[in-house]
Amino acid sequence: MPSFSNPVTIELAQPPDYVEIVEVWEASVRATHHFLPESDIQYFKPLIFNEYLKAVHLECIRSLEGAIVGFMGVHDDSLEMLFIHPDARGQGLGKVFVAHAIKDLGVKRVDVNEQNPQAVGFYEHMGFQIISRSETDGMGKPYPILHMKLF
Repeated sequence: MPSFSNPVTIELAQPPDYVEIVEVWEASVRATHHFLPESDIQYFKPLIFNEYLKAVHLECIRSLEGAIVGFMGVHDDSLEMLFIHPDARGQGLGKVFVAHAIKDLGVKRVDVNEQNPQAVGFYEHMGFQIISRSETDGMGKPYPILHMKLF
């Protein structure tokens, strides 16, 4: 289990961090997105690396050993991505990210895979409420998305 500074430090991620961030994304997806077939993980992986990361304000948390253990991406008032490495889950890092995103970055919205009930419950616990639902994700794939807003 990785160790962290107290308080946990969030830092701006840079393009040289993308390889490690995609590794965290993949490990997290494999641990939490059991509904995704291998073909879709492989489909999204280059999109994450080549397009999605550079389209957001990207921040990360590192362990004391220097490894990236979680990251989030924000665009306008929306939390576009939040992933924690499975080895670092359950230590409050998601809460640290979301509290920072709300307080310092003006986040008021998040979209969540309906088939990831842990994430839905996490965001509800953080004060977000479901305002609408889409049958497919942003790429038209059959993964329903819950649109949530902070009130």
